Amino acid sequence: MKYSGRIKISATALLGLIVLLAPLPAFAQSCALCYTQAASSGAAMIQALKSGILILIAPPTFMSIGLFFVCYRKRNQTRENDGGESDKWKDDDPSDDSTGENW
Repeated sequence: MKYSGRIKISATALLGLIVLLAPLPAFAQSCALCYTQAASSGAAMIQALKSGILILIAPPTFMSIGLFFVCYRKRNQTRENDGGESDKWKDDDPSDDSTGENW
C-alpha cells in the first residue's frame, strides 16, 4: 500500500516530464485551412483572426474563474449548516453492536 502512492506520484512526474520535453512543433499543429488563410491574407485579416481567438477564449475563461470563485465561497457552507451531526457516523463501530448482529 505504501509503495502504490509512490508509484502513482512517480508516474505522474514522469508523464509531466515527458509532456514538458516534447518538441514544441508537436503542440503547434494547426488546421491547414486556417494556416493558408492567415498566410495569404493581409494585416487586417490577421488582426481579425487574433480578435476572433480572443473572443472565443474569453467566455470559458470567465466561466472557469466564476466556478472556482463560487466553490471557494461555498466550500464550508455544508459543514456550518450541518451542526456537527456529520461526525456521528465516525463514532459508530460495527464491532460494538449491542444487538449482536454482524454487518
